[in-house]
Amino acid sequence: MLAVTNRTSLSAVGVDTAERFDADASTLSMFAVLQLGIYGAMQIPVGLLLDRYGARPIMTIGMVLMAVGQLAMAFSPNVGIAIAARLLLGAGDAAVFPSVLRLIATWFPAQRGPVMVQMTGILGQLGQIVSVIPLAALLHATSWTIAFGSVAGLGVLFAVLVFALIRNHPPERAADVSVDTSTGAIRVVTSAVDTRVGIRAAWSHPGTRLAFWSHFTTPFAGTAFIMLWGVPFLTVGEGRTQGEAALLMTTLVLVGILIGPFMGQLSSRLPHIRSRGLVLPTIAVQMAAWLAVIAWSGPAPLWLLYALVVALALGGPASMIAFDHARTHNPSHRLSTATGITNSGGFLAGLIAIFLIGLALDLQGAGTPDTYTLDAFRIAFLTQIPLWIVGAIFISLERRRTRVHLGLDEPRRPRGR
Repeated sequence: MLAVTNRTSLSAVGVDTAERFDADASTLSMFAVLQLGIYGAMQIPVGLLLDRYGARPIMTIGMVLMAVGQLAMAFSPNVGIAIAARLLLGAGDAAVFPSVLRLIATWFPAQRGPVMVQMTGILGQLGQIVSVIPLAALLHATSWTIAFGSVAGLGVLFAVLVFALIRNHPPERAADVSVDTSTGAIRVVTSAVDTRVGIRAAWSHPGTRLAFWSHFTTPFAGTAFIMLWGVPFLTVGEGRTQGEAALLMTTLVLVGILIGPFMGQLSSRLPHIRSRGLVLPTIAVQMAAWLAVIAWSGPAPLWLLYALVVALALGGPASMIAFDHARTHNPSHRLSTATGITNSGGFLAGLIAIFLIGLALDLQGAGTPDTYTLDAFRIAFLTQIPLWIVGAIFISLERRRTRVHLGLDEPRRPRGR
């Protein structure tokens, strides 16, 4: 929860951030873009370090890095130091979730792993609500330094607690292993990308490419909305109060939490129609909701904005289906590689979307809170449409190739034969 709070700590204070650093929209985008970029780039190094040292020291270092990043953010006098602070946040954040997954594998029976991972993800997302409501309220009631300094203090506290309480594995075991209590099977837990096979071998399977494009296309709109551009759009563009914006953002998080288990059940029960029955419809609903808000004459009514955040909330659970693809279509020795490729898709699309929205605002001369307009936001959010279209096309292509690879469909015969 604290890691997600740190990750999304600018979500409700984007306007305050722009005013504090006198930053235009493109510069504001760079806060999130570079943070997501370093998060993605650190995944493989974190995996290697986890295999060598285990979860406890890596989580502790991650908490310390996030605390230092938020402390630098609290006192940063200019954009350069603030961006460096977000880089530290991204690096620290990258260490937490893989470490938690490793702790689940080493401390709980293997057959309970999927449920524990789902519960961890659900509880972690509550950190977004912390950043949207209490953190924003604290900032507006006190000051920038106090608000971000308080989050830094929580980071220090949790660094101490993690180091004092967390252990890599139960005391009766000598190494990080996962145990299936039903069969007695024991396997060593590894986190690193499988360099023996390599990324090329994993990418060559159409199921891995299907997973990549599914994760690329489903969550980016929600990521861009909740990480940076949602609250400025709702408050300055749509003219909603800070309280209304907070409720809308909270709805986005809670709907995603509630839908996640149902989406997971459908994915496991309908493995051969995941893309056509779940992923592609999610993309269509998100695009339709955004187009309806953009096309509305004047500020959108509150019910339509709630429909938008519900549509965006579908993206997170739908993106988890991508990991089902990666797991289903890759052997165990290549799973880490395929998972890493899949995970990179969502972060790549998220940082592209965030940057394009900021760039579009700047190009319209609406790059600062004083110049934000509803029409400028509408045009800026249209930059998401090409990402959805490209992603949907590649999902359809790779779905077909995957089904042919599995023998479920016949390959197309060349014309003239």
